Amino acid sequence: MHAIYVFDAYGTLFDVHAAVRRHAGEIGPDADRLSALWRTKQLEYSWVRALTDRYRDFWGLTEDALDYAFAKIPSAPRAKRDDLLDAYRTLDAYPEVIDTLTGLKQAGAKTAILSNGSPEMLDLAVEAARLGDCLDAVISVDPLATYKPLPSVYELVTTRFRVFPDAVSFQSSNRWDIAGASAFGFRSVWINRTDEPDEFADMPPAATLASLVGLETV
Repeated sequence: MHAIYVFDAYGTLFDVHAAVRRHAGEIGPDADRLSALWRTKQLEYSWVRALTDRYRDFWGLTEDALDYAFAKIPSAPRAKRDDLLDAYRTLDAYPEVIDTLTGLKQAGAKTAILSNGSPEMLDLAVEAARLGDCLDAVISVDPLATYKPLPSVYELVTTRFRVFPDAVSFQSSNRWDIAGASAFGFRSVWINRTDEPDEFADMPPAATLASLVGLETV
């Protein structure tokens, strides 16, 4: 086991499609398409903001991305905007999350979140999922005013825990995030929940899992 296990939040601990799923019946047949586009644009906007040094916090990007998705998919009722944003504040955690974090803590490891999410977003999500007792730290990019996968973001972890990168096991469902973390020097585990093909061959994960189940054994 590693001394420190750090987790991406959205898509890794929290199901980013849960917000739309809660209102799918009212959104209609394009609900899944809306959810996928919302997520795609949310991430795309974070990369553009990081590269142009024009920071807008992740909640603002979440709102902007949803507005784009509604504009692109006019069949989805824009009247559901506030409901979807409210649901995004309290996304469902994946079913194995609490057991995984609890097990790591009981084994003596430190646990933390490193996320693009703004502090308020993360506080609400952690509280809703009842993860507070399972975590030693919740680290947002907000103080840096930029986004992953810039190396300075991953350095927030080594600074917070006063360790070298190789002391950290970093878990993310986003392959681009794993690439950034691996390049920084973390031992990275790709949580490939949707069986995506691999990419970034020169920045590979140390291991790949379908969920967080079994993390302590790899």
